[in-house]
Amino acid sequence: MTTLCRDCFSLGDADDVARCKACNSPRLVHHRELGTLSISHIDCDAFYATVEKRDHPELADKPLIVGGGKRGVVTTACYIARTYGIKSAMPMFKALKACPHATVLHPDMQKYARVSREVKQLMLETTPLVEPLSLDEAFLDLTGTERLHKMKPAQTLARLARRIEREIGITISVGLSFNKFLAKVASEIDKPRGFAVVGRADAMDFLSPRPVTVLPGVGKVFAASLAREGIVTIADIRKQNPKTFAARFGAPGLWLWNLAHAEDTREIKASREAKGMSAETTFESDLSTEAELSRILWSLCEKVSARAKAADIGGRTVQLKLKTANFKTVTRRQALHPPTQLAHRIFDAGLALLQPELNGPRYRLIGIGLADLVAAERCDEADMFDKKGAREDAAERAMDTLREKFGKGAIRKGRALS
Repeated sequence: MTTLCRDCFSLGDADDVARCKACNSPRLVHHRELGTLSISHIDCDAFYATVEKRDHPELADKPLIVGGGKRGVVTTACYIARTYGIKSAMPMFKALKACPHATVLHPDMQKYARVSREVKQLMLETTPLVEPLSLDEAFLDLTGTERLHKMKPAQTLARLARRIEREIGITISVGLSFNKFLAKVASEIDKPRGFAVVGRADAMDFLSPRPVTVLPGVGKVFAASLAREGIVTIADIRKQNPKTFAARFGAPGLWLWNLAHAEDTREIKASREAKGMSAETTFESDLSTEAELSRILWSLCEKVSARAKAADIGGRTVQLKLKTANFKTVTRRQALHPPTQLAHRIFDAGLALLQPELNGPRYRLIGIGLADLVAAERCDEADMFDKKGAREDAAERAMDTLREKFGKGAIRKGRALS
C-alpha cells in the first residue's frame, strides 16, 4: 500500500499508519496505485460561499447562502447551511424556512470569475493540460509532469491543493484516477478538502453500488426511465446486454454502458496554450518594506529565469502580482525592449513596478512572471550603449555555466544572501 501525506507530500510504502512518519500529520491517503495515476478532477468546495467566507471572516462558523431574494433560488450554500437540508437551486423561501438564521448574500460574479482565474493560473503552473468545466471545476492531466516537479502527480496535486488554500484562501477537493469519469466521481466523495483515489484494480467495485445518477447525462427523467427497467445502480447497467441496451437507449446508452465498466477514452483538452510563466509565494506573516519584498522578489526572478532558460524562451512583458492582507490582488505590467529571459532584467523591471506600491499596504503574497513569450534567440539583444547591462548579462551567463557544472548552490548573487 502506498501512502501520501497531504501536508508534507511524502510518498512511501507505509501501510496501516494513522499519522505521517515525517511530519505527524493525520491527513494521509492510502492506495496501491497512488504512484501511477495522473488524471485528476478538481472541484472547488462550495465555491461562491467559500469565497464569501474568505472575504467575511465573521461568517466563518455561520450558515451562509449565496443566492437571490425571497423569490429567488439558492445559488450555493456553505457546508454548515447544507446540514439544514439546503441545496443549490432550492427556492429561497424554503431555504430560509429550513434555516431562518442563515446569512444571505447576493452573488458577485465578477469576484468569483476573478478568483476562478487565480485558481486556473495555479493549475496551469502545475500542468498545461487543464480543461475547465466551469468557474469552480476542471480536469487536469499530469502525465509527464514528474520530471518537471520532481514528484509524482499525486504529490503535485496535494501541493496544488495547499497552494490554493494558502494563496487564494479557498479549498478544493481532488479526485485522482486513470480516466476523466472516475476522477470526477472521486472528487465528490470526500468533500470538503477531499482527496479520493480510484485505481484500475478497484474501479469496478467502486462503481457497482453507486446510483445511475453519477453517470454524466443521467438526470431525474432518464433515471426514472432506467428505474422502470429495473436499473437503479451502475451494477444493474453492467448486467445488461450492450447491444440490447444500445438499441433501447441509443448511442448514449452504449456510452453509459462503457462508463459503467470504467471505460472512458476522452482526453483532457487544454482550453488554450499557456501564454506566460510565473513564480509566486505566500508569506508566513504579512510584509511591507522594500528590503523584505525585494529579497523575495529576487529569488522568484531567479526561478522564472531558470524556467525560461530551460524552455529556450523569454518574455516581452514582466508582470508583478501582489496580494494584500485582505486578499485584494494588485497586478502591474511593464513591456521590455528587448524581450528577456535573464533574472537581473526581470528583477529590475519587477522592482520598478513594486516601488510605487510601497505606500502602506501589507502584503501576504508576491509573484513575478514573464508574458508575451518569444523564442530565446529574440531575447537580450546587445545594446552598445548599455555597457553596465551588458556586463550584468555576461556575469549572469557565466554564473549559469558554473551552476550547470558544479550545481545550483555553487554560486549565488549577493542580493540572494541579504
